[in-house]
Amino acid sequence: MTRRRPARQSRRKQQDDAQFVLVAVIAAGAIALVVAVVHWLLAHWWLLLVAAVVAVPAFVVWWRQRAERMRWEQVQARALRYGLAQLDALSDRQFEFAVRDLMRRDGCTDAVQVGGQGDLGADVKATDPLGRRWVIQCKHRRGGERGAAVGTPELQVLNGTGRPVHKADVVVMLTNGRITQPGRTFARQQRLHLVDRNLLGAWASQGRPLWELLPALPAPRRPSSLS
Repeated sequence: MTRRRPARQSRRKQQDDAQFVLVAVIAAGAIALVVAVVHWLLAHWWLLLVAAVVAVPAFVVWWRQRAERMRWEQVQARALRYGLAQLDALSDRQFEFAVRDLMRRDGCTDAVQVGGQGDLGADVKATDPLGRRWVIQCKHRRGGERGAAVGTPELQVLNGTGRPVHKADVVVMLTNGRITQPGRTFARQQRLHLVDRNLLGAWASQGRPLWELLPALPAPRRPSSLS
């Protein structure tokens, strides 16, 4: 036993030394390559000038095309409209993406769809141009107003996560269906905002921002041209 241990230690030391030598050789090779490239570029500096002359106009063209594409996407977004029949025909997930796109249309450039398993009551999150953070829970009813009404239990779940978990300023329950009267009373008591079928239809089809259609919103977080 006493003879094997030093042998193992010796082999391990040899392996460590070999790895150190390999790393040192690689590092030295990399440094030598960098030095060689720098020397070559200094000797052929005119190539850098030619590359810059070619690259700068190409970058300008790319940047202009990108800006034009972004402007066109913004124009398309501002023209986005949905009819209630279109929204009724969507799947639950498609409905959430449609709400996200409507928030983007209104100027919430960071609007995202986050709904899914474990979403804790948030299907769409966004920040409006006045700096307010929105959390929207979407309840899609295939039958529209004939579908099951959204009631107090769903609103209680949203109320328990909208502000404490998601840190929202504006907490919204949105549906293409109906909301019960007890649910409306609970929402009013808890400062939750409701978008039922009628309000959804106006928002989706007319192009006005949702914050112009909802009453009693919290104060803006930052000034803007809209304030």
